[in-house]
Amino acid sequence: MKPKYLPFGASFLPLKKPRFEDILALTLLSFVLSASAAGPSVNSRTLTLAEARKGFATHLIIRESAGFPVPTPPPDQLELVNYTSPVGELPAYVSRATADGKKYPAIIWIVGGFSNSISELAWSPGPVTNDQSATIFRQKGIITMYPSLRGGNENPGFFEDSYGEVDDVLAAADYLAKQTDVDPQRIYLGGHSTGGTLALLVAECSSRFRAIFCFGPVDNILDYGADHIFYTFDDKKESLLRSPGHWLDSIHAPTFVFEGTKPPSNIAPLHKMSKSNHNPAVNFLEVENQTHFTDIRPVSALIADKILQDIGPSVSINFTKQEIEGAFNAQ
Repeated sequence: MKPKYLPFGASFLPLKKPRFEDILALTLLSFVLSASAAGPSVNSRTLTLAEARKGFATHLIIRESAGFPVPTPPPDQLELVNYTSPVGELPAYVSRATADGKKYPAIIWIVGGFSNSISELAWSPGPVTNDQSATIFRQKGIITMYPSLRGGNENPGFFEDSYGEVDDVLAAADYLAKQTDVDPQRIYLGGHSTGGTLALLVAECSSRFRAIFCFGPVDNILDYGADHIFYTFDDKKESLLRSPGHWLDSIHAPTFVFEGTKPPSNIAPLHKMSKSNHNPAVNFLEVENQTHFTDIRPVSALIADKILQDIGPSVSINFTKQEIEGAFNAQ
């Protein structure tokens, strides 16, 4: 049977056509969330995202999962492992360093799309204009982990629209930190599109990562539309706890948000977050003359080089406009 949720990239087949009343309710709620940073029950000016999440249980009105198996990776590139999350054992791909006894920097990469799954994408680089594989990191010597999340593949749990998935990513980091070839003080996080949104939420919930790199996230989870929302979206708190634009002050680790300025692009959410941001740990970087997809590989190559040079006791990563422009000349 063909899976309802295709395994990679932005390939997602919605289960249902949204009703007019759903679209109207979503539009109204999105306007309300955009008009105020938080409601009376969740104040992002006095609470961190981690604090606001404590004791909260999401209410899923649709319980869906991907339902397709995890492909076996090429053994010379990736190893299929399991890590333990709050919902149970979840599969992941992990690259390995050479057996030289050294410890290496590592990155967790969250792919885009809505399937919460891992697939052949992890070892199948796309063209330079749309390479969502993140293979450039391990090609440059950085251990790379691709975790599947709850509801993905044949995993326990259900899609939670970037809520419980935050805990899965943190559990993946715990697994990675215990690996003998990984430097636990140099674990980074990255993601593209929905993966970038989730990475930004993780950054707002924990200082577990040395630095975070987000490609094309949205500020408001409702931007993904009614057909991608499985919780009670007329509950304002449900949406607030999934919308990273409301919690930028919660971030402590250096965080870099990239997006191309040409369509297709999520440049409007980047502008919105950049305008409201007062946190020096968060950096918003426009990638001129690139799109939501063409910026991924060149900028990732630049990020990888920065990670390899980031060897001091504190993070020394930053980006200039000239460096980002130069990354495309190097391809």
